[in-house]
Amino acid sequence: MTKIDLITGILGSGKTTFLRRYAEDLINSGKRTAILENDFGAVNIDMMLLQDLRGENCQLEMIAGGCDSDCHRRRFKTQLISLGMQHFDRVIIEPSGIFDMDEFFDTLHEPPLDNWFEIGSIITVIDAQTEEVLPPHMEYLFASEAACCGKLVLSKTEHSSLPPEEAAANMLRRLNDSLEKIKCDRKFSSADMLVKPIASLTGADFEMLRNAGYRGSSYVKLFDTDSIRSSVHYFMHINVREEDITPMTGEILSDAACGSVFRIKGYIPAGDSWLKVNIADGKTEISRVNEGQSVLIVIGDDISREDIDRHIKKYNTDPEYVSV
Repeated sequence: MTKIDLITGILGSGKTTFLRRYAEDLINSGKRTAILENDFGAVNIDMMLLQDLRGENCQLEMIAGGCDSDCHRRRFKTQLISLGMQHFDRVIIEPSGIFDMDEFFDTLHEPPLDNWFEIGSIITVIDAQTEEVLPPHMEYLFASEAACCGKLVLSKTEHSSLPPEEAAANMLRRLNDSLEKIKCDRKFSSADMLVKPIASLTGADFEMLRNAGYRGSSYVKLFDTDSIRSSVHYFMHINVREEDITPMTGEILSDAACGSVFRIKGYIPAGDSWLKVNIADGKTEISRVNEGQSVLIVIGDDISREDIDRHIKKYNTDPEYVSV
């Protein structure tokens, strides 16, 4: 049977960065690997970061978004049937930051998937800088997406103001408090968390994670994916000077008329390369990459596309600019 791994974590936690390293280790070990990505809409920016992994031993697939939970479940199953027929050694799934864990377990127990797949590991990535207070639905997702994991991976410790051990203790306390709110009796300890920069993870670390398994934990379902008031909007044909990115996104984040924005991500052209933009909860990450697409994606609650347009148009010089 093909082992299937699930990489969970709320928006901006570092799932894609971790998944890339995790998949590279499998591919370099000669394992035929498939990566299944899904996101809010029809454009998956995270998939672009993984394109260079595509090859003889790695297949990339995407679940198109933009539909309700029942439709998404059908698309999820269809993609898994296609992958199951190809008999990969390992399938890795990275869901969006808004994901119902029941969808994963229920789908894998349906025929013919129950004859083709077995769960390998559920790994939850947690940002060391996760805020003390999150919106209620994000607080729920923070806990529910970790409740059944076999291992926690603490990301971005290098950006935290706390030493790694202290940051880990703080996040364990933070997560356990969130689990109490959804009446989950699971409690995480330091033994459940890998505290190490993702870039420095070794083959032994990945071997441990591949065998981490998962736990059957119950909790109260406070939200479902259809009731979470989050939306995604795409702002395409962006050409903004590098020095203007932070002021522009800062205006969007601070303007209440734009809605409650909790992530801005995408790519902006910069000569022969691209600037990858990833902003979540006020933390701005801008890095130079070789491949990209001229688009910014804004995710949040009660988003006003028109008001975000107003801020982008102030800085954007591309006459073909469009938003949807």
